[in-house]
Amino acid sequence: MKTLFHALADHVQGLAGPGETIVSGFRGEVSDFIRFNRSRVRQATTVRQAVWTLSLVEGGRRVDASTTLAGDPAADRDALSRLVAQLRDALAGTAPDPYLLLPDSREDSDREEVGSLPEAGAVIESVLAAGRGVDLVGFHAAGPIFEGHASSSGQRNWQRVDNFNFEWCLYHDRDKAVKTGYAGREWSEAAFAARMDFAREQLALLARPARTLEPGRYRAYLTPAALDEVTGLLGWGGFGLKSQRTRQSPLGRLVDGTAALDARVTITENTAEGLAPGFQGEGFVRPARVPLVAGGRHAGALASPRSAREYGVATNGANGGESPESLDLAAGTLPRGDVLAALDRGIYVGNLWYLNYSDRTACRMTGMTRFASFWVEGGRIVAPLNVMRFDDTLYRMLGSELEHLTAERDLLPSSSTYLARSTASSRLPGALLRELTLTL
Repeated sequence: MKTLFHALADHVQGLAGPGETIVSGFRGEVSDFIRFNRSRVRQATTVRQAVWTLSLVEGGRRVDASTTLAGDPAADRDALSRLVAQLRDALAGTAPDPYLLLPDSREDSDREEVGSLPEAGAVIESVLAAGRGVDLVGFHAAGPIFEGHASSSGQRNWQRVDNFNFEWCLYHDRDKAVKTGYAGREWSEAAFAARMDFAREQLALLARPARTLEPGRYRAYLTPAALDEVTGLLGWGGFGLKSQRTRQSPLGRLVDGTAALDARVTITENTAEGLAPGFQGEGFVRPARVPLVAGGRHAGALASPRSAREYGVATNGANGGESPESLDLAAGTLPRGDVLAALDRGIYVGNLWYLNYSDRTACRMTGMTRFASFWVEGGRIVAPLNVMRFDDTLYRMLGSELEHLTAERDLLPSSSTYLARSTASSRLPGALLRELTLTL
């Protein structure tokens, strides 16, 4: 893939006419996909694909197009030549873009993160053995993901990241199931077995009579997966420069300083340790880290090139939606093994779903408990919970009611495979809350 990228980048660079800039984006993958249902393999396939995106810029005007590559250099060169000619014809009728911003200097980069990924057959054997005697439903995706940027200025940026992501449920009955994930760059049979053993323990607990709680406020522990749903909702408009400047961000009170989170809350866009590329579509290289919340206070925003031009600030290479791609919440001090004892009496929230804002300006969220949520007494799980709705503000969950963050964190890659596997991810601890409000 890398050889193909550089060969086509050289070709496209030579197609630029006087006064023209051609910006190219490359995205490719070689991915194994395996689906399991009732502890059997239902689908096993490999996808190899690559897409080239072209932007033609001249006189402040810009037009874009993309094409799927054949993998044959000669055929791909011809296809890209035709595409540039089509874009040149379309450019004549395009108005100038007042917020167009491209790099004014060249900054190359090359990152290769080659992992130790399991063969598809080995994954199948491990999962079928681990799922013997239970109803396992899961989806495994693994392989290298390639991304590149090239400009007719000569700039080249390249990234290869290998990773796997296996998400599975052990199903009990109706709405009762245990959801677990295992992801990373180095597959370990011992680590997978440990997660499967924990899931089986929770599955056995789901067989107990379920408990329904009265609406009220309860001590609660949010697993990293549950907290990922909270931070994922924040990612849509919470951290972007444009949403903050137009006062549409749900974190508006944090931004203007009228509210704060707990001083232990530090949130960073941590590109250096994430899976997302260290560059974006226009060719701006991203900083290793962008502080967003530091010590519970607003520390910065994700600024795309367009927003940077509009508001007269420097871009930090954010994507067009200004949403995090490598969100990192700093760890706390509570050992994961001590969570139940520290919770003592309350709810263990395995996951959340259907989240939305019930009051956006107050950063008040609502959603449902999901997947292996339990009632805990005396530091021991005593019963599974029936589905409950929560409704609470971020300023309570990660502010006044935050008791501890766990010392261990989970890497949670996005499981999206729409058009291509996503490289977005979060690294999050669990959160112990003094109170979480349940409404029904």
